[in-house]
Amino acid sequence: LATSLVALAACFLHSFLLLIFRQLRSPLRHLPGPPSPSFFTGNLEEMHDQENNNLIANWVSRYGPNFVYRGFIGGCRLMTTDPVAVAHILGNAYDYPKPDFVRDGLASMVAGHHSLLTVEGDDHKRQLRDIWLAQIDDSEDTDGREHSITRVDALLWLGRATLDVIGLAGFGYAFNSLKDDTNELSRAFGVIFSTARKFRVMTILQVWFPFLRRFVSRRNNATMVHAQATMRRIGLELIDEKRQTLAEQMTSARGDKEESSRASAPPNRGHVKSNMSSVPSQQMNVEEVLCQISTFLAAGHETTSSALTWCLYALAQDHKVQNRLRVELRRVEHESNLHSDRICDPDSRESDLTDRISRCQYLEWVVRESLRVHAPVTNTMRVCMREEDDIPVQTSSSLGDGGPGGYVDAHGTRRWSISVRKWDIISIPIQAINRSEVLWGKDANTFRPERWAELPQEARAIPGLYSNILTFLNGNPIGGNRACIGYKFALIEIKIFLYVLIKDIAFSIDPSMVIEKKVNVVTRPFVKSEPQLGNQMPLNI
Repeated sequence: LATSLVALAACFLHSFLLLIFRQLRSPLRHLPGPPSPSFFTGNLEEMHDQENNNLIANWVSRYGPNFVYRGFIGGCRLMTTDPVAVAHILGNAYDYPKPDFVRDGLASMVAGHHSLLTVEGDDHKRQLRDIWLAQIDDSEDTDGREHSITRVDALLWLGRATLDVIGLAGFGYAFNSLKDDTNELSRAFGVIFSTARKFRVMTILQVWFPFLRRFVSRRNNATMVHAQATMRRIGLELIDEKRQTLAEQMTSARGDKEESSRASAPPNRGHVKSNMSSVPSQQMNVEEVLCQISTFLAAGHETTSSALTWCLYALAQDHKVQNRLRVELRRVEHESNLHSDRICDPDSRESDLTDRISRCQYLEWVVRESLRVHAPVTNTMRVCMREEDDIPVQTSSSLGDGGPGGYVDAHGTRRWSISVRKWDIISIPIQAINRSEVLWGKDANTFRPERWAELPQEARAIPGLYSNILTFLNGNPIGGNRACIGYKFALIEIKIFLYVLIKDIAFSIDPSMVIEKKVNVVTRPFVKSEPQLGNQMPLNI
């Protein structure tokens, strides 16, 4: 026991001294930044609730787009909202990966991004509309007549609906969570993602002393353990079912029949089929397949349901925007109905409607603006893995205050690049960049879809994968390779959901109700006066 304690103490001391040594050598110490309230926790505690205050915006206003804040034991962390710096970091993804503690945290929660293969599940979007309409007494439409008002939890129902969609689209499997209030997979995801992020000293210690993660972790929470066990069991059931289905198909299908079998196979057959290769080296073990299924389910529905929830929230607050969108969507419905009379094939009719929805200009503006103002993921972190690097920054004054560009370091020297070394941590505040007044104007925090009719010149420099916002990341023009692979699937899904909901339902929200944000990988809403009820988005329909 004594030997173990000595070894543990030596490990602590070694890690502690290594951290101190890195900080003494880090060139980031020369950048300006806010004072640190605590040597031990730095600025981390005051950043805990940054989604509900203007902390980052205030720091940017005072220290510029490139500055340092303090982490554990005074460690320097670079925070940048500079489009040029962001492009360099995201565009060189292998040199700037996520830190180990971020990857471990995501893995423990089964988050991640994998290819989304097939766009299906439109019936479930209509199910959601019909379920909500069924709750409205004596309501046939949403015209100007008097209707009773019903309150629904948009977050709950959208979470169920998007889970059903990704089940069909990715696995050809009907979870039926919209119809089943006791759906265990839906509840498991609710547990995993609804636990609000809490500021704990132990969490900080686990970041820098990885061996502590085995002693105190999320898995020690009985509810979390049960939720993860549920996900694992359902994932194994999916694997077994698809193996059996594919084995039967491969046995019965010969010659020309094989082509027929492919046409009727479930859309996810490639996941399992690729693992039944005759070459052992090309096969994944069950744990690897299970991990892909879990991350596929999580990434495929949780971020989309969050984005949709915040979009409905924004529309519920602005009836003028909501009504304009409704007019456009009803026009699309009318045009589609007229055209569908000339199309016999049901699939072709669905494709025609989807194409028309995708071409809706105001709908596109609404989706862009919602993803800008309410990014489902508000922050991302990277760590430098090059021995040394110089991160370029803006050299012109186009986004500044008329100065020569660059930045002024803590010693008063103007510089045009940021020197970093291996293991330096970088924070990219997605939400702060999406809402930057320097980039988007004085009304950057306002939900105003019309701004997309003429994008501010400053915002065009943002190296986003989609519409000059960092919600899906990327790193253009260099071309980052760490982005949301399923973003096109998500965009189509969001638009179709909005189409089937907004054209038939009017949304509003109690003006006295204060909605705030809590982050646990994704941003979830809660009612400030009802924190005991957990994550929810009560909307009136």
